[in-house]
Amino acid sequence: MTEPVPAKPAPQIIAGGAGAVAAGANSGVIATGDDATITQINQVTQIAQQIRLPEAATRPVADVPAPAGTINVPAAGQVFLGRREELDVLAATLENGPGGVVVAAVHGLGGVGKSALAAHYAATQVGRLNPIWWITADSPASVEAGLADLAVALQPELGGAPLEVLAQRALAWLAAHPGWLLIADNVTTPADADRLLARTLAGQGRVLVTSRLGQGWHRTGARLLRLDVLTEPDAIDLLIQIATYDQPPVGTTRAEASSAQESGRWEGASALVRELGWLPLAVEQAGAYLRQNQLTARAYLDLLAEHPAVMYDQAARGSDVERTIARSWRLTLDQLAATPLAGQVLRVLAWFAPQDIPRAVLNDLAPAPDLQRALGDLAAYNMLTLADAGISVHRLVQAVARTPGPADPHRQPADIDAARDQATALLAQALPDDGQDPAGWPQWRGLLDHLTALADHTSPSTDTINSAYLLSALGRFLYAQGSAAAAISHQQRAHMAYHRHLDADHPNTLSSRSNLAAAYRAAGDLGRAIPLFEQTLADCERVLGGDHPDTLASRNNLAGAYESAGDLGRAIPLFEQTLADCERVLDGHHPQTLTSRNNLAGAYESAGDLGRAIPLYEQTLAQRERLLGDDHPDTLTSRNNLAYAYRAAGDLGGAIPLYQQTLAERERVLGADHPDTLSSRNNLASAYESAGDLGRAIPLYQATLVEQERILGGDHPHTLTSRNNLAAAYESAGDLRRAIPLYEQTLAQRERLLGEDHPDTLTSRNNLAAAYESAGDLGRATPLFERTLAERERVLGNDHPHTLASRNNLAYAYQAAGDLGRAIPLYQQTLAERERVLGEDHPDTLASRNNLAAAYREARDLGRAIPEPGQ
Repeated sequence: MTEPVPAKPAPQIIAGGAGAVAAGANSGVIATGDDATITQINQVTQIAQQIRLPEAATRPVADVPAPAGTINVPAAGQVFLGRREELDVLAATLENGPGGVVVAAVHGLGGVGKSALAAHYAATQVGRLNPIWWITADSPASVEAGLADLAVALQPELGGAPLEVLAQRALAWLAAHPGWLLIADNVTTPADADRLLARTLAGQGRVLVTSRLGQGWHRTGARLLRLDVLTEPDAIDLLIQIATYDQPPVGTTRAEASSAQESGRWEGASALVRELGWLPLAVEQAGAYLRQNQLTARAYLDLLAEHPAVMYDQAARGSDVERTIARSWRLTLDQLAATPLAGQVLRVLAWFAPQDIPRAVLNDLAPAPDLQRALGDLAAYNMLTLADAGISVHRLVQAVARTPGPADPHRQPADIDAARDQATALLAQALPDDGQDPAGWPQWRGLLDHLTALADHTSPSTDTINSAYLLSALGRFLYAQGSAAAAISHQQRAHMAYHRHLDADHPNTLSSRSNLAAAYRAAGDLGRAIPLFEQTLADCERVLGGDHPDTLASRNNLAGAYESAGDLGRAIPLFEQTLADCERVLDGHHPQTLTSRNNLAGAYESAGDLGRAIPLYEQTLAQRERLLGDDHPDTLTSRNNLAYAYRAAGDLGGAIPLYQQTLAERERVLGADHPDTLSSRNNLASAYESAGDLGRAIPLYQATLVEQERILGGDHPHTLTSRNNLAAAYESAGDLRRAIPLYEQTLAQRERLLGEDHPDTLTSRNNLAAAYESAGDLGRATPLFERTLAERERVLGNDHPHTLASRNNLAYAYQAAGDLGRAIPLYQQTLAERERVLGEDHPDTLASRNNLAAAYREARDLGRAIPEPGQ
């Protein structure tokens, strides 16, 4: 027996509303064989004699009725919202038991609202159950004190008895009576509730336990209910109700009233509760702060971003300063002091995304038994959730765990810095070796959210060499996946970190500059890409030498940027030099050599030299299929490029099956939303259009444009190409009402984004002129054709297929205007050049021959007229 504690004053008995439930069994018989009960009666009798308690104090507990309205639920009046489903589950659990005492244990993260749920449920039982008694059960001493208070509430005349004796009498009373509800709030461990549950299970009441601990309750027979965070609408309503609790409502709900009165104040409320992870305690803390300081939700969100350490640990006046979110979880980690690794694991996980953290990523953090114990203990206290898919941590737990708190032993600044560096190293070790290899993409995608979260949660000022490697790898993967804008931001940080930690000439610094330039090029920003590529090549030649693989890659990248800018005069010689050097230094089958060969073929194609382009494409595709496999992204690129060259040569029978095969494989390997897949879809639609199959071409163009606008944005070069192609298909179908506005929009965007003389801009100008001509508007068409031809001759050269097309189009416009004196010489020149450049049988050559024949006939020069094919 413990030493007696001075008795506490008897608590006030709170009125319970409607009449109380009848007080249990009528007989005065004590449970047979209950030695503890007999002992406590003897003790009460002895104490009554010593301190002269009334004789009624020694009555058998079965004869002691509960005074009506014996209720002490301290939180019954607090703001409570939502939780309808949880309340229904709790009611079903406690009210539909098998008989005897029914025990339910509500467990969850600190601050999730377990006590509020228990209090609200208790309030629904007033008038049905009696007593309804709340015990703070965070220690055995607190449990004993709560029971003693119940004994005195049941029999005020026992107020002078020792604490332990009163606790025993309360337990005996509960065992002898039905129709009561006992709430044991904030139980630290099931062992602390063992005595309470063991003695009450003989009765016929209900016990509701709340605890952060979700394990060990099977020994008590308790039915478990895990409580999660609020829904977003309920979290917003809770925030506003607390912030405006004393304001008169003017709408159906207080949230509507507040929105109606001062909608500007709640702009950002949704973002705020999301940032707080919809955790009731955090939302309550924020609402009280908003009311006290008369701040907007957006202002509180800004404070949270700028001063997290202060805001997580600060409560409004009148609030319980011990119930801030930071202090709440400090208590949990205090209870895990025997597992010191638990705090370290939580601090490391704080830098990941909240959901589906792969367990394997943590394997190098500690020996397996120690790591599993730490994870298990944290999960038992609901600080994280373990599942087959991985580990999940509440986002606010993460935010607090990565926010330094000098007064908190679990959030020391040095420990948090170390955890950030550990998280970085663990993720770097988990990355697949090659972000371009589809075999590693499932692993990449499983890590992508965590890599992005780490980048978002860290500052460039804290980036290390590990951080730079991680950011660069992430940027390269996103670039390969078509997310150029995201890739740019990560590559910028990686380059800054390498430059800060290494010198400007270090190979890693040079590579990071090249990666940044590639991201700019992918985004269509050639104005920033080309100078970076030029600088990198010069530095590589100076530092590494002309034959180093990195130098060869830099030369290839610069040539590609020149080609993208339409500068084939500088691109082709550079590609030719690079291929020759790759074949000499690396050999003809090296992947870098294959890339160089493919790129040179593409440059020849851009120059209209299909006689040299197609054999190079065919050779590269055969080698990639043999060395890399049929569905490697590089193989798919080669297949797409060969199809494009076949189409350019007028061989649609060879082009369309290759396009169809490439699209199917890209959808399977890369996914339906990947930019390369969208390009394949666009290319197949273009081939259908060339074959005259507009019924298949137009819907494919429309779907592709919608997806590109959604995924890449309205200004991305691929989106502009898709918009141009859809306009052309409308024009081919005779729908100029839809074609011309699309052409005009595309031209304006290309002039703004790419410049007045970029090859794509010239294509748009030519296409718009042709649409005006088809609409009979020669006044706008002819000047555009003349300008386009002049610029193509200057930019692309006289023999480029696009220049030849412009010359043909201008001749056609002159003919349509009746100016055969200018049309026929242009037709003659175009035909001669197409025969020389493209060949006698190329479709464009045949078109030129027909156009010239028609012009001769219109001029009544039948001696020179050439019959149309088939006539």
